[in-house]
Amino acid sequence: MSRIGRMPVHVPAGVEVTIGAGNLVTVKGPKGSLTQQLHPAMTLTQEPGVVHVARPNDEKENRALHGLTRALLHNMVVGVSEGYKKELEINGVGYRAAKEGNKLVLTIGFSHPVEMSEIEGITIEVPGPNKVVISGCDKQKVGQFAAEVREKRPPEPYKGKGIKYVDEVIRRKVGKTGAKK
Repeated sequence: MSRIGRMPVHVPAGVEVTIGAGNLVTVKGPKGSLTQQLHPAMTLTQEPGVVHVARPNDEKENRALHGLTRALLHNMVVGVSEGYKKELEINGVGYRAAKEGNKLVLTIGFSHPVEMSEIEGITIEVPGPNKVVISGCDKQKVGQFAAEVREKRPPEPYKGKGIKYVDEVIRRKVGKTGAKK
């Protein structure tokens, strides 16, 4: 059995899970509502405060889908109850971020400022000129948008300039040494 798949998904108070036809799952909570079509081969059983995921047999595809289905369901429950957030840090002389309306404006060493629009389901906060916090209830959207922001100027290994996750560690390289004669 899948270690992840056989674990029950605990549903906290204030969160409502609805399982529709064909495993169309809707999760509503204080942070919002998420709907996702899970694989129809998996069997979802709901009890008060707990949802279990079971697989029909031990075929390779079903073993893989077992843990995936449970993880997706758990991410939805956690997203609508607590939410997800990614923190980015901007390093470099003159590099900074600002929020204008619903746009994130990045000044990161190009000849023009880079603007990124806030997408539906996430919120962008700029607590300081070199810090960006992306939050929302959908783990996939939050992670994807954070990756797109980081992609605009990834950190370089010599001086560490660029946009990086707060918990990311950059492996530094030694620069050139003086010419020997």
